[in-house]
Amino acid sequence: MKKPERCCQRLTWADLDLAPLQTLIQLAKSEDLAGGGLSRGTDTPGDHSSALLDADQTVKTTLRARSPITLCGVELAPHVLAAYDPELAFAAAAADGDTLARGDAIGTVSGPARSLLSAERPLLNFLQKLSGVATLTQRYVDALGNSSTRLLDTRKTTPGYRTLEKYAVACGGGWNHRIGLFDRIMLKDNHLAAFGENPRQSAIDAVAESRRRHPQILVEMEVDTLEQIEHALAARVDIILLDNFSVDQLKQAVTLIGDRAVTEASGGITIESLPELAKLGLDFISTGATVHQSTWIDIGLDS
Repeated sequence: MKKPERCCQRLTWADLDLAPLQTLIQLAKSEDLAGGGLSRGTDTPGDHSSALLDADQTVKTTLRARSPITLCGVELAPHVLAAYDPELAFAAAAADGDTLARGDAIGTVSGPARSLLSAERPLLNFLQKLSGVATLTQRYVDALGNSSTRLLDTRKTTPGYRTLEKYAVACGGGWNHRIGLFDRIMLKDNHLAAFGENPRQSAIDAVAESRRRHPQILVEMEVDTLEQIEHALAARVDIILLDNFSVDQLKQAVTLIGDRAVTEASGGITIESLPELAKLGLDFISTGATVHQSTWIDIGLDS
């Protein structure tokens, strides 16, 4: 009996390791203040514009959505600010995953004006990028309507930003596929070819070896024809990835597979196609578009 709930997760902020996120923040800070990324660096580090202000000048500003958004980045905001000045304070007015209207407050930032002006752009960059992913994900999820089919992300993420972008997908109502190569065995044509010339027996042998080595890890097999489904079922895989199937082929595949494996459709998924795909009885639909086709959301820091 298939168990779709074992095949996905939703990352929460508590699941994320702060150490690499702090590294990202420090990289962003270095780009602005120290010529980070340039082989020559700079002989004039610092924020010379903000340095024109009085050292004791303080300010209080509000982060606001400038368009309807699904919010992501609130949990990261205090860490960005702290990297510039421990005296910068953030008070959240909304939470990650909240849907905001234009003009709604995200939170207030207060503290030394010099430090805030230096931190403003990196803070907005993180919030706008992650909220863009969450907002587009929410649109995809809404397109599925009340279907039991769940929307999954992929490994098509910005290098270094994977956990943040997958967290943003979760904030938008999507579900997280495997996080990396370490937490799922994914058998594709190239893997199966290494087990011999008989495709059916290769699938059986590859799955058997997978279970021998890592019995606790789910095994997924990618197929691109209806014939290959029988090979996957004979091998007793946990999940069958139906790659670039037409709607008619997906209907046949769902019937053929039944409860013998979890079904996942991928390849060529668009927001326009989701309402029709939602009716087919698939367990999952996966797409990288919610990350790589997302656009930044306009967020302002207003006094």
